[in-house]
Amino acid sequence: MSRPLIIVESPAKARTIQKFLGKRFIVRATVGHIRDLPKSQFGVDIENGFAPKYINIRGKGDIIRELRETAKKATRVYLATDPDREGEAISWHLAQVLELDPQSPTRVEFHEVTKNVVEQAVKNPRQIDMKLVDAQQARRILDRIVGYQLSPFLWDKVKRGLSAGRVQSAALRLICDREDEIAAFQEEEYWTIDVVLRRSSDTFIATYYGESGKKRVIRNKEEVDAILNELRGAQFTVSSVNRRQRKRSAPAPFTTSTMQQEASKRLGFTVKKTMRLAQELYEGLELGEEGAVGLITYIRTDSIRVAEDVAAETRDYISDKYGAEYAKSVPHKQKGEFVQGAHEAIRPTSVRREPDSLKPYLSRDQLKLYTLIWERFVASLMSPAIYDTMSVRVEAGRHELRASGSKLVFAGFLNVYSDHESPTEQMLPELEEGDVLTLVELKEEQHFTEPPPRYTEASLVKSLEEKGIGRPSTYGPIIDTLKERDYVTLEDKRFVPTELGKLVVSILKAHFPTIVDIEFTAKMEEQLDEIEAGRAEKIGVLQAFYSQFKPQLDKAKETMPHVEAPIAVSDVKCEYCGRNMVVKHSRFGKFLACPGYPNCKNTKPYFEYADGTCPECGGRLVVRYSKRGRKFFGCERYPECKFISWKKPEPPTPKS
Repeated sequence: MSRPLIIVESPAKARTIQKFLGKRFIVRATVGHIRDLPKSQFGVDIENGFAPKYINIRGKGDIIRELRETAKKATRVYLATDPDREGEAISWHLAQVLELDPQSPTRVEFHEVTKNVVEQAVKNPRQIDMKLVDAQQARRILDRIVGYQLSPFLWDKVKRGLSAGRVQSAALRLICDREDEIAAFQEEEYWTIDVVLRRSSDTFIATYYGESGKKRVIRNKEEVDAILNELRGAQFTVSSVNRRQRKRSAPAPFTTSTMQQEASKRLGFTVKKTMRLAQELYEGLELGEEGAVGLITYIRTDSIRVAEDVAAETRDYISDKYGAEYAKSVPHKQKGEFVQGAHEAIRPTSVRREPDSLKPYLSRDQLKLYTLIWERFVASLMSPAIYDTMSVRVEAGRHELRASGSKLVFAGFLNVYSDHESPTEQMLPELEEGDVLTLVELKEEQHFTEPPPRYTEASLVKSLEEKGIGRPSTYGPIIDTLKERDYVTLEDKRFVPTELGKLVVSILKAHFPTIVDIEFTAKMEEQLDEIEAGRAEKIGVLQAFYSQFKPQLDKAKETMPHVEAPIAVSDVKCEYCGRNMVVKHSRFGKFLACPGYPNCKNTKPYFEYADGTCPECGGRLVVRYSKRGRKFFGCERYPECKFISWKKPEPPTPKS
């Protein structure tokens, strides 16, 4: 019997939806894109309006064949790919391959994989939105122009294997610019003075502020000693007391970017891992008798909007569980002019599906991420936390001290979601203006200003988003590419540019300033948004970009000399010719090679040595990485010595 066909991207999502709809529908998956630009050629006809040449992706032949055969027998075809530009483009490609009329209402869109939502979506199909398709095509063509014209230039002028992407290069520049800031940083000395004061039996700490109401920075020990001498003989009097109540509102529910940042900071997840786990939660997991169900809404969104019916249901839940006074949230304002209007924030599909109830069905990491999303969403609709605060000024002769304290009087959203920003201030005793205080102790401390920190994954994602570079769904692949190309390394989970990365950025700055210009890259994102909104034309945006890029490329080809890529020389000698072996890179990672190639073709495994020795045999410790990228320590004499440890072994305690 003929039935309607629903086509989605993911096999996991297809299985979940098939269980919802039963035998009334046939549900199939494309397993991602089915057509793309060819890998072996440029694939864009610049002279003919930047027309893309699409081909069926290698390995997708059987899937396309099955979809065609099933579509011919189906009573109707619904294209239910993801609700974003990429999903819209996949639906458009499907319409081409299956010979469907793109003007007919074949497109089905839903933002959560739950039975009611899917059934409603199937009842309300729409046409394919060509504005979204054009925006996706424009991005793809821009990236192809940069990747397939700039990367070969770097191969010719530096070495093969390099790459330069439109967004990737801007991200690399951020990392290199931060390294330049750190190198140029000059530390400055400064001192602080804490004064322990007592009123009756209560003590508290006030901090030195300055003189006559003006803040003073103490630069050296001589200044400290002079101030301390005056404070020792001074009378300490409370000159003002300011009491007030402060409200702290809950954070907004997650967008893609804020989810990536918080998962990195709180759970230690990489961006790639976070998106993989979130995709699993979105597509649907088996929950025992309840069956397969999507646990969170769509994971690629820059919106913090929450549907009103969902917000009302959540407030009812909060009132039932915590009390009505906890369900008085402050509205969150959306940042940015262009936001995917139909999208909601990332949230649980049912607030009453509490994390503890899912422990039997989710993996440990799935549960951690779901819990984070659930708590953040519930908290976002809860009342602000309220603090009683007190700030005090203390006069000591011509000097002024200041102290502040706070007391949590109503937890509000902190009952569900506390974070590192929660205040941990001291409690002050009840003080009044005119109180005379007793000096207990003076504490001086030397400090030095510190350079800006290197980027972590979380802080890089935050910076990319704030500057409008790329989209959160692309951050994971960008970071992976920077590491795979050896443009950056990770030290203590922070990005350090390699000499090769610095070289590539310096070349791009000199010859392709627009490619690594942060503002220009952000404006290109805005132009893509304008295409999606129907306020700009795809060809016009591409032409404007290419008219700047092509002259830069032609001039660089003509004027830039060949540059030697930096080579890392090891202290390992080649046993055949005696040369110091150099570090090379392949798609399998680093290895050692003799610089005498092709006369000497000797290669060896590359070992990153750690301080210390193997506690079992005394050999050198080697840093290794698991299949999931987790760092561990092993003995260089493996497999003869099989010692491994997740933690670096402590050195043996010397015998007395």
